[in-house]
Amino acid sequence: MGFIGWIVLGLIAGAIAKAILPGKQGGGWIATLVLGVIGALVGGWIGQAVFNADVDKFFSLSSWLLAIGGSLIVLVVWGFITKKRA
Repeated sequence: MGFIGWIVLGLIAGAIAKAILPGKQGGGWIATLVLGVIGALVGGWIGQAVFNADVDKFFSLSSWLLAIGGSLIVLVVWGFITKKRA
């Protein structure tokens, strides 16, 4: 799956992560979607590097789980960063 595929997957994973982890993270939906894209890229990289997961297909369950997991991690970290600023 190419970079554009990870961007599309990240947008969807960001929306799913926001639904799973509601709360007051800094930023609105646009920031959440951007963080979702970053989380999907991070999740895919971790999945390939650490777990040797097959993330080459868009409709693969492992790709989706890693993208959503990475988005959740990035949202939690972003919540800690923006909470300290406020």
